[in-house]
Amino acid sequence: MTAATLGAPTVRETTAVPWTSVYRFELLKLVSQWRLRLVLVACLVAPAAYTAVISGQTSLPADALYGRWMGQSGWAGSLAVLVFMGTLVLPLLTALVAGDVFAVEDRLGTWRHLMVAVRSPGMIFAAKALAALTVVLVLVAALALSSVAGGLAVVGSHPLPGLDGHAMTSGEVARTVLLAWLSVVPPTLAFAAVGLLGSVALGRSPLGLLLPVVVALVLQGVALMPVPVALRVVLPVSAFTGWRGLLTDPGQQGPLWIPLAASLAWIVLATWLAHRLFVRRDFTDLAYDGSGRRFLLGGIAPMAALVAVSTGAVLATTGATGSGIDRSKVEAAISTSFSHLYVLQTEQLGRPAVTEADLQSTARCDKGGDRVVDEGPGSDWRCVVSWTLPGSTATGSAIYQLDVLADGKYVADGDGPKEVNGYFQVRTPAGDAPNPLWQLDGSLDLLAPTDQQSPQKYP
Repeated sequence: MTAATLGAPTVRETTAVPWTSVYRFELLKLVSQWRLRLVLVACLVAPAAYTAVISGQTSLPADALYGRWMGQSGWAGSLAVLVFMGTLVLPLLTALVAGDVFAVEDRLGTWRHLMVAVRSPGMIFAAKALAALTVVLVLVAALALSSVAGGLAVVGSHPLPGLDGHAMTSGEVARTVLLAWLSVVPPTLAFAAVGLLGSVALGRSPLGLLLPVVVALVLQGVALMPVPVALRVVLPVSAFTGWRGLLTDPGQQGPLWIPLAASLAWIVLATWLAHRLFVRRDFTDLAYDGSGRRFLLGGIAPMAALVAVSTGAVLATTGATGSGIDRSKVEAAISTSFSHLYVLQTEQLGRPAVTEADLQSTARCDKGGDRVVDEGPGSDWRCVVSWTLPGSTATGSAIYQLDVLADGKYVADGDGPKEVNGYFQVRTPAGDAPNPLWQLDGSLDLLAPTDQQSPQKYP
């Protein structure tokens, strides 16, 4: 053995850490947090408890979409829960998971150890992003299963009317509820991607954790205003309500698919921006605490540009302008819903059977009197529905006061006559039951051309 051999340093070969090991490690770090365990328990218990308790009450939440039907079908409770989840709860869940997945390393000062162990910023980013994605999907699945289980356990699987009043079998309702919950996954992941971006760009700043909630509140505020429909449908929050188009016949495809496509664009762009900022970060700087300027130029500005480009694309392809709400659409929607639900009321009361075509229903609507243009959202819509029964020359009429929201949802309150829509219950051979004509929930297709929404008339 020579002296050169004795003095030579020992070289140890190092192998790259498998990405699956890094992913499992990041997933374990997330699920070991006590707050996420509590959130998972709440997602499994709270929706089931709510739907089970409320569905068994005599006083139902009539102001919530499908709230008044919770005592009639177990599927209604899941839809009522979904309405509430999309407003703030789902963005909040993404903030608790994705909004903190990178910032926690800044707070604990563990980036150096993680970099030494993995030696690949790209692999670390992918593992953390996939771990956050997994947890978010599990939480959404828990909410969906819990809300369905509570309603079915108490009320059971029964048919429901659609948002245009058409009858839906139990199987159709079950399929629609499943698709509705699946449709909120892309916008939820869009806010998760925003959380990743905030967590990377803002470090340990509390704004990084709260960014998905802040963005959701801002977009919800925009959605409440009478903004152009081309802008409204490209916001991810619109995808939380796009599932309403699944409950009409024919379905409202534009308000469903365009927000989903916009959400996918948000996911791709926000994740790419977060990855770009992360791999360019100097991890040797122990004083790093995020960069507001980098976040503004490398995060907010590109997302705002995406919204502008998406709005222009929708405007060019659909030609939709204004609020998308006008008199012809309201008249068509209310007359169609009334026809379908009048048939349902006739069956409840045991009267001679009629069909929608027999009724020949029409509607005349007005917004705010003669001096107000009959378009746009508002609570000052008033409609008079007219119909004729088979074998009768007399024309019946019913009055409705409508509150039309900017997103196309409307609630029509019956204002008489009492025996048709003036009371919340009807006396059936089996006892008192909710009056389907007392209060109507519906949804307008904001992207549909006006000439395709003329009042429905049956031959």
